[in-house]
Amino acid sequence: MFLCLALLTLLPATVSISPGVKVELTQKGIDYGRQLGIASIQSKLKSIRIPDMSGKTRVSPIGKVKYSLSGLQITEVGLPKSALDLVTGSGVRLSIGDAYLKLRGNWKVKYLKFIKDHGSFDLNVNGLTITTSLKIDSDDTGRPAVSTISCSASVGSVKIKFHGGASWLYNLFRNAISKALRKTLEKQICPLVGTAVSDLNPELKTMNVLAKVDQYAEIEYSMVSSPVISNTSLVLNLKGEFYNIGKHQEPPFTATDFSMPTEANNMMYMGISAFTVNSAAFVYTTAGILSLYITDDMIPKSSPFRLTTKSFGIFVPQVKAKFPDLPMKLLVKAVKSPTVTFEPDNMTIQAAATVTAYAIQPNTTLSPLFVLSLESSVSGRVFVSGIKLAGEVTFHEMNMTLVTSYVGDFRVESLDNIFKLVVKLVIIPNLNERLAKGYPLPMIGKMKLVSSQLHILKDYMLIGTDVQFMG
Repeated sequence: MFLCLALLTLLPATVSISPGVKVELTQKGIDYGRQLGIASIQSKLKSIRIPDMSGKTRVSPIGKVKYSLSGLQITEVGLPKSALDLVTGSGVRLSIGDAYLKLRGNWKVKYLKFIKDHGSFDLNVNGLTITTSLKIDSDDTGRPAVSTISCSASVGSVKIKFHGGASWLYNLFRNAISKALRKTLEKQICPLVGTAVSDLNPELKTMNVLAKVDQYAEIEYSMVSSPVISNTSLVLNLKGEFYNIGKHQEPPFTATDFSMPTEANNMMYMGISAFTVNSAAFVYTTAGILSLYITDDMIPKSSPFRLTTKSFGIFVPQVKAKFPDLPMKLLVKAVKSPTVTFEPDNMTIQAAATVTAYAIQPNTTLSPLFVLSLESSVSGRVFVSGIKLAGEVTFHEMNMTLVTSYVGDFRVESLDNIFKLVVKLVIIPNLNERLAKGYPLPMIGKMKLVSSQLHILKDYMLIGTDVQFMG
């Protein structure tokens, strides 16, 4: 039940915005959530406290009898049958049947004015049924809150067996005592179930509605619509959008709705759209960090090519002629946000950048050599790492054109091999180092993803996973 409630609870927004991320809970996940919820309710029922009872009754042929029952303690709680039902279009209904309680206590009796006796008794409560409907809300921060709408509880039978002393005397009026105990139990059960439901709220409030990615970015997972509930599953539509920390600027594109496939093998499925990934690209471009200075010490020592005017002079003689035997520096800077596209089993990233080459003078002054326009295509692989989504890219192809030359005209094609080497040896590893850190997926509390699988589909990627809540 906990997992079901956890995923049902972010309902702050009703405006029509297409989601960037969808989360679907299947019947398998609902059953796991029910197990967690039943364990919590069972624990609460063990805390039932039945007050001491005392009274007077007339028993023939003895006459008036004074009695008291005290020290009632629950020794066993059983909830063998339970069901958690999704009510199409609305909420959750929990039903518990054939439950039982076993209690033990002490009795005292006084009759004929001077005769006193005492002993113990066992109390068996059978046929206990509980039905409760739950309301899902959100607080003013967009975090979840759950409460009980209605609850009913009934006790099928209460059987008492007295031991010791004049237990035979109690057995003469035990039906009256059973009736009183039944009413006492029925009054306490629903408040305890309500407490068990309320106890979920602190855990639900750990939902990472706004999750920090790094010093530049955070991702928002607030709901953009009410959940779509059927009798077998529920789907949450989350915003799934990256923002610059402290500055929520919308990108010049919007999310496009997508349909989740019908799957049921895992407890939970997450659909993450290309919009979400492209919003990340927009954020990092806007933050100005999609740029990289490349110096010779970043080139592997095993490479015969060095980032010097001598090496470049082999392909562009003017460089060596004008700036002989100087180290060089390259500035690679994105000119627009990279574009990520998803096709079945294929993720492609198109990027456009400028490459400015400098000669480093002995006094560290940078002398510009030329500026190239670089358009590249890389293929990507994404994977689940713990509770994060991470990735890596592989170089595919690139195209270069000359924008400006400070050393005279030259054939850009002569630099193809050099810059392919730079991309493969420096830029791609640098990018993969960042991508390996990943970004957080929507989570609640100490939620762990188990046996996760990821597939690239048209316009989104699908994660199928089981979940486990750690104690």
